Amino acid sequence: MIVLSGLPGTGKTTIARELVARVPCVYLRIDAVEHALKTASGSTEAAGPAGYVVAYALARSNLALGMSVVADCVNPLPVTREAWRAVATQTSSHLVEVEVVCSDVAEHRRRVEGRESDIAGFAPPSWDAVLQHDYEAWATARLVVDSAAVSATEASDLIWRRVRER
Repeated sequence: MIVLSGLPGTGKTTIARELVARVPCVYLRIDAVEHALKTASGSTEAAGPAGYVVAYALARSNLALGMSVVADCVNPLPVTREAWRAVATQTSSHLVEVEVVCSDVAEHRRRVEGRESDIAGFAPPSWDAVLQHDYEAWATARLVVDSAAVSATEASDLIWRRVRER
């Protein structure tokens, strides 16, 4: 299981698409899960932890079937990161945790402000929302990929290399 984490606009989805284009995997995108939950409930409120809980269950089910999983999520808190680790442990799966960052603030802002959603009816967050996002620093080991320094193809190479090392 590969879990791509990081603030919106850092390049997680672009990298995830590169990963699953190379090796067929189950692709779990939290934005899609949360938007589907909001649409189904008719709510305009944030999905809260429900989107992650659904994604953990889907990952667990697919890993148990022997499928590889790529999760694309902000994964902002130690509790969400630990939950992905628990899924990997429960299914005896290898886990590669990746934090995607964009060290070039101007580029990060350009990406966020220029994004168009590929999920019908989903509005990506504004730059102000990204800046105000609750995102705690990591205290555990992970692969850090700076999307301002490497392309999505290069990031995918780094990640698949880490997967093979495990």
